[in-house]
Amino acid sequence: MSKLTHAQWSSKMTFVLAAAGSAVGLGNIWKFPYMVGESGGAAFVLIYLLCIGLIGMPILVAEWLIGRRGQKNPINAMADLSRRGGHLPAWVLVGVSGVLGAFLILSFYSVIGGWSLSYTLSAVTGTFSGLDADAVGAIFGGLLGSPGLLLLWHSAFMVLVVWIVARGVTKGLEGAVRTMMPALVVLMLVLVGYGMTTGHFGEALAFMFSPNWSAVSGEVVLAAMGQAFFTLSLGMGIMMAYGSYLGEEVNLLGTARTVIILDTAIALLAGLAIFPIVFANGLDLDSGPGLIFVTLPLAFGNMTGGTILGLIFFLLLTFAALTSAISLLEPVVEFMEERTPLSRVAATLTSGVAVWALGIAALMSFNVWDVPVLLGLNVFDLLDTFTSKILLPLTGLGAILFAAWCLDRQGVAQELGLTGGTETLWVSVTRYVAPLGVIAVFVNSLMG
Repeated sequence: MSKLTHAQWSSKMTFVLAAAGSAVGLGNIWKFPYMVGESGGAAFVLIYLLCIGLIGMPILVAEWLIGRRGQKNPINAMADLSRRGGHLPAWVLVGVSGVLGAFLILSFYSVIGGWSLSYTLSAVTGTFSGLDADAVGAIFGGLLGSPGLLLLWHSAFMVLVVWIVARGVTKGLEGAVRTMMPALVVLMLVLVGYGMTTGHFGEALAFMFSPNWSAVSGEVVLAAMGQAFFTLSLGMGIMMAYGSYLGEEVNLLGTARTVIILDTAIALLAGLAIFPIVFANGLDLDSGPGLIFVTLPLAFGNMTGGTILGLIFFLLLTFAALTSAISLLEPVVEFMEERTPLSRVAATLTSGVAVWALGIAALMSFNVWDVPVLLGLNVFDLLDTFTSKILLPLTGLGAILFAAWCLDRQGVAQELGLTGGTETLWVSVTRYVAPLGVIAVFVNSLMG
């Protein structure tokens, strides 16, 4: 391994919180619990955990390995490691696509982060109190239909993200996750506690955890594989960038297990927080983002203590969005900082403004520019589709193939503490099982 010359995480725990914070995003709060409930409950959870062990965890460790060995941003790390190992220069494209993916995703993710900020304010002011379904729907429709409002909240969200990242690894990233991740867990537990008082907690438990093997199909297994890949922020350059700040003393396999357990536990807790409220109010489960921004506000507006509960929920959502967003900006800033004369602050401002500008095109897709620009998709949907269906799977595939076939096998085994059977298992999984899994996810997403 190369000598450590880069900024470093101050402790293993802050790194775990940062990696888990990146993994815990808006999708965890509604998508994963819903997938569990609809796809076989405990049966789906077991399949998901198997998939995360065979696909998610090896790629996560591979990206950390590349980052820690490269000690640079994902693009430079891939270029240097390829050159040192005598491999094709084209491997640098893995780093390029990762950083590009993070940049593009943040441009539209920040728009949704702005929604959560807007709804936090609405919850504080009691906007949802006593409203019916049409009125709550009109609030969301009014937000999407107003480019000015969307721009205001998108800008506010990006200012927060830029401010955190500009402060650097120790003061910025670490300071943010040390505050927001424990707060997120506490807020989640408060909502779970409330869920226990609704009389529908048992129904939520049964929905999420009763094993129903008859619901398991090839499609469900592919969905579990996709979730195992996407939930850990893989293929976005994030984990390579975070790995570049890692010290040699950190056990990558043990740390990956901890991050996975945290990510999964928070996603399952989200279900136990949300579903009792959904069942108690006879609401529609299958409403995706609408569950968050239309269905739940309706429930909060018509329950005792709903103003406080709504505030807690949307604060939680904002924290989840922010911890993911700062991780998305980091690989872009790290690249700018290392490849240009710009200081950390200047690199963050430059990157943040570029992301913010592209986000304007994305937010206009909901109103004045809701027209197809390519393949029948508007800007927002095009950014989402291109990154999730093409860039991320290909970047993840490239990272695992490079780590498995190009990094020296003996050095990797020593670095990960693998011997005998565990080394053979690692080689088999990283060279064959995980790549085939990502290819299956890639093909399935293209066909979906």
